[in-house]
Amino acid sequence: MKFKLSAFIVVVAILFSCQSKPKLSIKKEAWGTADNKEVSLYTLTNASGMVVTITNFGGIVTSMLVPDKNGKIENIALGFDSLKKYTAESYQKGCPYFGASIGRYGNRIAKGKFVLDGKEYNLATNNTPNHLHGGIKGFDKVVWDGKELSGTDSVALELTYVSKDMEEGYPGTLTAKVTYVLTNKNEIKLYYLAETDKPTILNLTNHSYFNLTGCKEDILSHELTLNADSITPVDTTLIPTGIIATVKGTLFDFTKPHKIGERINDVKGGYDHNFKLNRKDAGLSLVAEVYEPGSGRFLEMFTTEPGVQFYTGNFLNGNLTNEKGISLKIHYGFCLEAQHYPDSPNRPNFPSVVLKPGEKYSQVTVYKFSVK
Repeated sequence: MKFKLSAFIVVVAILFSCQSKPKLSIKKEAWGTADNKEVSLYTLTNASGMVVTITNFGGIVTSMLVPDKNGKIENIALGFDSLKKYTAESYQKGCPYFGASIGRYGNRIAKGKFVLDGKEYNLATNNTPNHLHGGIKGFDKVVWDGKELSGTDSVALELTYVSKDMEEGYPGTLTAKVTYVLTNKNEIKLYYLAETDKPTILNLTNHSYFNLTGCKEDILSHELTLNADSITPVDTTLIPTGIIATVKGTLFDFTKPHKIGERINDVKGGYDHNFKLNRKDAGLSLVAEVYEPGSGRFLEMFTTEPGVQFYTGNFLNGNLTNEKGISLKIHYGFCLEAQHYPDSPNRPNFPSVVLKPGEKYSQVTVYKFSVK
């Protein structure tokens, strides 16, 4: 009887272990409507237990559940648990773009104007006096078409949006595609592709806010390393002056690890700057690392882009709360937005953001999570 009972216990333990082990999966559920279109929420889960939720409204990453050094899984991304919170007036008024896909042009364009092939185009000045993140209704506020994809070691969500000619003032009908891939290595890979039927400008990015504490406190204790020897300094309206300046000996030198809060009080307004990345070629490169000592969580960022916007949630004021009722105050999240430089259409010395018919825009950005 003892042998049989022991064997039974072993079998039950094995079955329980098999049942409790996370499985690679992607699940779709209804999440409301916007612009008279169905909005869905997609839940991507890997075999390591990491879970990412994404909605086709704005291509928004609503949450990222990642384990800490003790195996505790917590949400490390600022976001909400309902569509209504993203469409509410309180959110839209000072829209922080939590987790959103940004387009057609991520970041700012001076005075909402640019010249392309001798013609001047005028965009909304929704960030007075400048244009910001695609305008009044950028890619972050439209409904994308979603398609679920599965592989042997990853699951993915492919989102597609067709932006009509002169939408938000941008020329050309643009077809944009963003594919979010969650791997069993706790990586979120973002693949961007786009084509246009007329010359246009394009600068796509993702605007996720990270907080590796599990959003329990601010991000000032996070230790940041950036593979960038220079920045593009800005004026009082956060438009680049056009020069490339070294970070050596300045408050912007993160070539060696520094706590985000170590020097932030000496940076007027907080960090909201484009860093010119050190690159040998256009391939995928490690550009940033962030470590949070309390949780042990470690984030590595890779990208093919020439720049990254480091932003420390300077405009968060506590009027928004997440699903746990936590007030999202100043410096409660940081962004690492892979990009071309702000105001590039008006700066010939910056890498070009012009996309022409017959060309294909492509970009890859990867956020990889682990513990130390």
